[in-house]
Amino acid sequence: MIAGIDEVGRGPLAGPVVTAAVILSPDDPMLGKYRDSKKVSEKKRIKLYHHLKKNAVGYAVAQASLEEIDELNILHATMAAMRKAALGLKVKPSTIVVDGNRVPDDMPVVTTAVIGGDDSVQEIAAASIIAKVVRDRLMGLYDRQYPGYGFAKHKGYGTKQHMDALREQGVCQIHRKTFAPIAKLLK
Repeated sequence: MIAGIDEVGRGPLAGPVVTAAVILSPDDPMLGKYRDSKKVSEKKRIKLYHHLKKNAVGYAVAQASLEEIDELNILHATMAAMRKAALGLKVKPSTIVVDGNRVPDDMPVVTTAVIGGDDSVQEIAAASIIAKVVRDRLMGLYDRQYPGYGFAKHKGYGTKQHMDALREQGVCQIHRKTFAPIAKLLK
C-alpha cells in the first residue's frame, strides 16, 4: 500500500500550510483520473474530495501553523506537517511518496521524493486535492474573520488585491511575519 503526500500553501503570505496523506483503493473507479489540484476546476476538485473521503483506504490531513512557519521556516514547517499527516494515517502504508525533491526526516516507512509527483503519481495527486480543498475552506473562514483582505479569493497569495489590502489595513494575525513582504510592512 502506497501513501502519497502533498502540501498546499507554501507560497502565500497568510494562512497555514496544509498537507494530506492518502492511500488509494486499487478498486477506486477514479484511479487514473486524479490530477494536480491546481489543474482541476474548483467544482471538480470538491467532487473528487468527497469521493476520496468516502473511497480512499485511508487519508489524514495536517497543518503547519503560522507559529511553526515563522519559527522553523517554511520548508521545515512543511516537512513537519507532512510527517504529521503520515503518522495520522489509520492504515500503515508499506511506502510513502512525497511530491517534491525532499522527504521529511524520521518517517514511519521508506519514503521517496517524486519531482512533479502531483502530476504523475495518483496517490500524490489525490493528496493534493484533499489538501487544497481543506486549505481553501480555511481561507474562506479567515475571509469572514478578517474581512477586507480577500482571503477567499486569493487564498493568501501576494496578489495586487492582497498587497493593496495590506497597505490599507496593515498586517493581521494570520499573516506570516517572517515572509519578506510582511516583515517589510512590520518595520
